[in-house]
Amino acid sequence: MKFVDEYRDPALAGQLLAEIRQTVTRPWVIMEICGGHTHAIMKNGLDQLLPAQLELVHGPGCPVCVTPVETIDRAVAIAARPEVIFTSFGDMLRVPGSASSLFMAKSTGADVRMVYSPLEAVALARQHPEREVVFFAVGFETTAPGNGMALLQAKREGLTNFSLLASHVLVPPAIRALLSSPTNRVQGYLAPGHVCTVMGWQEYESLAEEFRVPIVPTGFEPVDILAGLLMALRQLEAGRYVVENQYGRSVSREGNRAAQRVMAEVFTVRDRAWRGIGVLPASGLVIRDDLAGYDAERKFAVESIRVRESELCQSGSVLQGLIKPDGCPAFGRECTPEHPLGATMVSGEGACAAYYRYHRTSHA
Repeated sequence: MKFVDEYRDPALAGQLLAEIRQTVTRPWVIMEICGGHTHAIMKNGLDQLLPAQLELVHGPGCPVCVTPVETIDRAVAIAARPEVIFTSFGDMLRVPGSASSLFMAKSTGADVRMVYSPLEAVALARQHPEREVVFFAVGFETTAPGNGMALLQAKREGLTNFSLLASHVLVPPAIRALLSSPTNRVQGYLAPGHVCTVMGWQEYESLAEEFRVPIVPTGFEPVDILAGLLMALRQLEAGRYVVENQYGRSVSREGNRAAQRVMAEVFTVRDRAWRGIGVLPASGLVIRDDLAGYDAERKFAVESIRVRESELCQSGSVLQGLIKPDGCPAFGRECTPEHPLGATMVSGEGACAAYYRYHRTSHA
């Protein structure tokens, strides 16, 4: 299959691995921002094939993992209202809040429905004018345009019973926060290819220059990832620090202008809390004031949220690349996919879930 098989070619992967081994002369730490990268690395065993001098750490690029507990609690409270049909992608249903999850709320009678598109939620609003339909709009720059289009579609149809509970976050502010941290030890980044497909890679140029780190937008197949690592390594070994695009078949410097226009029409930038990390300046998208009628957070004022997280869970340190998932004492013991303490074990893109699924520990 064109554009897939050639990026899973074992011979080409072997050639790239050989070039990586020949290139590395000293220890380096590279972070893959995206959870999709993390799972591809684990699934294909790439981490076990790389030279010992090259350490990969896993970043905060999982939308489910970084959605704040307070937002989960707010979603559960809104879903419990009798007039509400609460819709969400499936991966958010089992994410634990302070005392409950959307799945638990559904088991106690809340009308929580899994959908595969925000437009399905718009259709539900059309079919049930007597109910309030809320869509849980989480994610990075990748999902914000689609969710924004759903809101605009509801507006065009005059649907006043549709709203988004929006919790969108932006990648560049997170990279800036990680690089500014006194505990940072990451020297290069694989940037998320799908985010860069929407936003382009030009907004990473100032980060690469200011913090002197190579940043490489990278695809999600094994050959993509190995090629991205090789490009970052060559820069590190040569003392160069720029953005180089590995994912040329999808990513341009400017990105998708039409998607960016939708985002600008629906959302505006604000400070945003990231689960396990804290509030990052200008790192989130909120619905614009002129569209407040479609904002579930303002439409359903939820009071008295008291956030409580597991004292055992160290997902925040995992998301910042400070520890590997198996470095958390609860990993695989108190915390499993069946009984998760944190979102990184629940999400299909979570680093803890990847380590658990592919039986990866640092002692293996």
